[in-house]
Amino acid sequence: MSNSIVIISGSPNATSRLNGIIDYVNTALDKEGYPVKTITVVTLPSEDLIHSRFGSPSIVEANHLVENAAAVIIASPVYKASYTGVLKTYIDLLPQNGLEGKLVLPLFIGGTLAHLLSIDYSLKPVLASMGARHFIKGVYATDDQVDRIQDGSSITKFEVKEELSGRLQASVQELIEELSLRSRLS
Repeated sequence: MSNSIVIISGSPNATSRLNGIIDYVNTALDKEGYPVKTITVVTLPSEDLIHSRFGSPSIVEANHLVENAAAVIIASPVYKASYTGVLKTYIDLLPQNGLEGKLVLPLFIGGTLAHLLSIDYSLKPVLASMGARHFIKGVYATDDQVDRIQDGSSITKFEVKEELSGRLQASVQELIEELSLRSRLS
């Protein structure tokens, strides 16, 4: 298995502040030489997701990225105290033991701290049922920790505030250390 990393983004919104978090983590990993691929679930064919088309070329390709990754980063905004429904539709299409042996890093963002435990109570049990056993310390952020910057262009940019960037950097560092350890042991 390689040291590749896949990010699964469960945001249905192209201008979500979650994208600022994903961009930050992707850049940090890239600087350390780790190849990262991103699955943006909302760009997968909706018919394939809704009708559970396991054999669809798009789903097979996405699942292949997960299968070949050493680490999976699951990113989602919090809606109704849980991760998004679009993310769940994709998770349901992963093989039953599709996360076995993988490092998993959850990244969530919500409107308030009230849903701080959503990673532990809504996401982790589902992922554990799919073989995930080694979780990197997840990061829960609030919307006010990521600024959305509109500069007049069609591209939305983001600025991650210092406190959040420190926590994200610590989780990225833990992920890198675990990947390095696994490489040395294999």
